[in-house]
Amino acid sequence: MQQTWRCAITAADLGEFGIIARIAGRLPQFPAVLLGPGDDAAVVRAPDGRVVVTTDLLLEGRHFRRDWSSAYDIGRKAAAQNLADVVAMGADPTALVVGLGMPGDTATDWVDGLTDGFGEECALVGASVAGGDIARSDLVVLGVTALGDLGGRAPVTRSGARPGDVVAVAGRLGHAAAGLALLLAGRADDAFPELADAHRRPRPPYACGPGAAVLGATAMADVSDGLVQDLGHIASASGVRVEVDPASLPIPALLADAAAELGQDPVEWVLTGGEDHALVAAFPPDVSLPAEWKIIGRVAEGEGVQVRGRVGQRSGWDHFRD
Repeated sequence: MQQTWRCAITAADLGEFGIIARIAGRLPQFPAVLLGPGDDAAVVRAPDGRVVVTTDLLLEGRHFRRDWSSAYDIGRKAAAQNLADVVAMGADPTALVVGLGMPGDTATDWVDGLTDGFGEECALVGASVAGGDIARSDLVVLGVTALGDLGGRAPVTRSGARPGDVVAVAGRLGHAAAGLALLLAGRADDAFPELADAHRRPRPPYACGPGAAVLGATAMADVSDGLVQDLGHIASASGVRVEVDPASLPIPALLADAAAELGQDPVEWVLTGGEDHALVAAFPPDVSLPAEWKIIGRVAEGEGVQVRGRVGQRSGWDHFRD
């Protein structure tokens, strides 16, 4: 039988400008981008007169593993965690710019998958990848900067929570942490593929960020480092104590089953697991919240985060501690 060989084209084969042209050709541009890839810089509309800006760095082996996640997954995740930061300010995302470092032998099919992941995640919010840069590196490195527009609204910061406010969450909690634990145990894809996918591709509740601003949220944060830790940022910035009722935390059956499989506590995943990119916000007590938001606690006088009558200290992700 005759064997057919397929020759993979690599980044080194195309060169820097060939790769840039290939990436740009796969990315649609939405109306907020006046000038996209191909020039020295992009031009993005700022109809509000203010621009929300955030940036993240993702390193292979630290934030993702290519044996666990496809290129498409990595693109979705890299875009999602930056877009979530924009909506956590109550803004609408408009554009991303991406810096990409990768080995020269990276297959162009892999680059295509990464590009498609970025493009499809951005399309969920009507944002564009407006430009970026590439370079050769030993590992895959992604530097992502996201831009957003406030639409005339005041930004929702971490510093506005007041005693008497209710604390509510929108989106999934603990799923990404459970997925990571399952992947580390080699139990993810066969038994709990949905949780493995939650680690690979978060699902931020994008519409809830600007929606919370309209509802009058007094403070808000993206849950990237763990619920307790990110609530701690709100408590510190606002000069208040946040009291969480553990009985109110959402623990779906899937999470409970995975925890039983591994002998772990699902409540700990919900409280300290990061990378779900849910939103947590404080609202005035008289606000009627839509179904996407679940009240989990309240704001009181004092400091720190209190769960089960205990003030939390080391809870959540820290790049230079864990």
